[in-house]
Amino acid sequence: MGKYRPFVGRCCQTCTPKSWESLFHRSITDLGFCDVILVKEENTRFRGWLVRRLCYFLWSMEQHIPPCRDAPQKIMESPGIQNIISERAPGGAGEGQVPGLVKKEVQRILDHIQAPPCPLLLRLFSWVLLRLLNCLFMNVQLHKGHVKMAHKAAQAGSPLVLLSTHKSLLDGILLPFVLLTQGLGLLRVAWNPHTCSPALRALLRKLGGLFLPPEANLSLDSSEGVLARAVVQAAIEQLLVSGQPLLIFLEEPPGVRGPRLSALGQAWLGVVVQAVQAAIVPDAVVLPVAVTYDLAPDVLPDVHHASTPLGLWTGALAILRSLRSCWGHSHRACVRVHLAQPFSLQEYTNNARSCWGSRQTLEQLLQPIVLGQCRICPPCVVHLEGSSAAATVPGSEVFEQNCLIALGPYLINASVASSAVMSTAIMATLLLFRHQKGVFLSRLLGEFSWLTEETLLRGFDVGFSGQLRCLVQHALSLLRAHVVLLRVRQGDLVVVPRPGPGLAHLARRSAELLPAFLSEAVGACAVRGLLAARAAPEGRGELQGAELLSQSELYRQVLLLLHLLPQDLLLLQPCQSSYCYGQEVLDRLIQCGLLVAEEVDRAVISASHGPQTPGSRLACDTGRRLSAKLLWKPTGDFTDSDSDDFEEAEGRYFRLSQQSRCPDFFLFLCRLLSPLLRAFAQAATFLCQGQLPDTEAGYTEQLFQFLEVSAQEEGFFECVDPKLAASAVWTFRDLGVLQEMPSPAGPVLHLSPTFASRDSQEKLERFIRQFICS
Repeated sequence: MGKYRPFVGRCCQTCTPKSWESLFHRSITDLGFCDVILVKEENTRFRGWLVRRLCYFLWSMEQHIPPCRDAPQKIMESPGIQNIISERAPGGAGEGQVPGLVKKEVQRILDHIQAPPCPLLLRLFSWVLLRLLNCLFMNVQLHKGHVKMAHKAAQAGSPLVLLSTHKSLLDGILLPFVLLTQGLGLLRVAWNPHTCSPALRALLRKLGGLFLPPEANLSLDSSEGVLARAVVQAAIEQLLVSGQPLLIFLEEPPGVRGPRLSALGQAWLGVVVQAVQAAIVPDAVVLPVAVTYDLAPDVLPDVHHASTPLGLWTGALAILRSLRSCWGHSHRACVRVHLAQPFSLQEYTNNARSCWGSRQTLEQLLQPIVLGQCRICPPCVVHLEGSSAAATVPGSEVFEQNCLIALGPYLINASVASSAVMSTAIMATLLLFRHQKGVFLSRLLGEFSWLTEETLLRGFDVGFSGQLRCLVQHALSLLRAHVVLLRVRQGDLVVVPRPGPGLAHLARRSAELLPAFLSEAVGACAVRGLLAARAAPEGRGELQGAELLSQSELYRQVLLLLHLLPQDLLLLQPCQSSYCYGQEVLDRLIQCGLLVAEEVDRAVISASHGPQTPGSRLACDTGRRLSAKLLWKPTGDFTDSDSDDFEEAEGRYFRLSQQSRCPDFFLFLCRLLSPLLRAFAQAATFLCQGQLPDTEAGYTEQLFQFLEVSAQEEGFFECVDPKLAASAVWTFRDLGVLQEMPSPAGPVLHLSPTFASRDSQEKLERFIRQFICS
């Protein structure tokens, strides 16, 4: 499309300044993309007619598979396992022969975790996978500059640990294949054992997979599974010492109803952090990874869940179903693999340590404001709790816990920021939030180009290129099950989203674009809340933008919304406070032209009990103030500092821009968060109807069914999503609306006494609905 493509994926300059400088490829903008699955005769050493038909097989046979010498004896001799054996040995001294039963138990656990990879099976599987990927996808793109940075990091001598998002179950097979073809070695993948059947686990272990034993509990304070935990720790330490790359998924598998951050991924990452802190390896190079699809392949649509293990036959049938759906269609999905800039784990833990301190819970921050008990919103960070002197002492349990709590969201943020926005996400966003009643194809072409340019200007990459009409046709063909095309006159079409559940699919696709506009969307919803509070109940005056908004009011409203939104959506960096993020939100609104600074007379505001009319001078007209306050100061008088004008900074005012394009763009930004906020508002309405006490999974299912019923009545199908229901339950639990109580059958949720009254529930619902724009 001829647009500028920005470089994405730089590590944090505050947390990792040395990695920012040393692990960056200087000429990365000069390097292009390569199609990983495009294998021709030139990719082999041979030429000829027969080679052209066997090039996939020959190419797979020529791939360099480094030998993986897993040393069970070294694992057995590790200090952690030897200490456990000594405790269980007769007499407790640990001298003499190793007890046979303990040795057999360690070997059994080790066989469950890993197996020696089979080179012949790896080559055969690569050949089959290459043919399969060419049938399923149009291309699998990888940036050459990202590969250069990964090679440079691997050559430094530290083991490579890849932390990835999880968009499809195919990720765990696709990423090792891609990195093996680029010469980065055989990638060991930490799989979720609950998503695979025993037969599939046995196959994946032969291909380099790692599985957590069922009896292993990686919580540091647990007394169960001590031996299994020690074996896992020793196996990962030996893996890091040998220099083999490791892949850990930080997100839950597709279909899981719960928080975004995977508890299993946090556990595997904790083992790596412990190995670095214990100096088993001097350092580890962390590489955030992400895979984005035009259309992610579903294993079993509407059937597969995390509680249903995927078997060999089930997976084979799903592949055949995907091949049959692709057969006869010229438009297949595209895939983009993103490798962000690597950084040193040791450097990160040393520099980010100063950001860990005492934090307030969401219940302490937001509940008094929701109930109208106070109006002050402190600029605190909510996602870390507790603090002690051990929080900054390397090697302590509190230090490792805080390190994991801060590192997980930071890595997901790095992966999301480096992910490209695909054409289907842009198309779904336009159809859902701008043209839900239909749009001409000729107009859709212009708006697709506009939204693409807006995405690039915000520092996010796009995963497509080519002619505009071809790109729009490609996106519509992939979304053909959820849109209707109507020919109204020659040469033009009307594109209409299918009403009903198809809108929920478009909402899930559009969520991939939200990170690019998240700051502006938060600011727009905050402004909407301020304007709605001043508008007449029967009118729509809140969108006219006639009234002035003070900077202090804007900050307060932005902070309220930031605390309400899930932390796995915001993904703040450890070095970034919510107050700094609020300032960034306000700056973004000014930069994109939605807010215009105005200067007013304080006396006029005080006399009228609120800002009503703009002043006669713009905020940039500082000539009179300079002449009055600065030009006539005596020489050497330095008493007039910036801190003396703090009250004046607090008195700055803004209003919505009156440009023709601003109202539509303002509504567009507000609607980006409407699926999540509507789900939260419906959850507040459901408090008086839900059956409590109930387990978290049970209450989430109740809420999801309520969202489905409400969507049939009100037509807002975009908030019918199991993940949104689970997010609402988690937020209400952190807010103190729901309380978790122990029971013989496990923890159950109860309605808090504070929100047992209908008045408190209505206050909560009003608080949420102030940010929703119809």
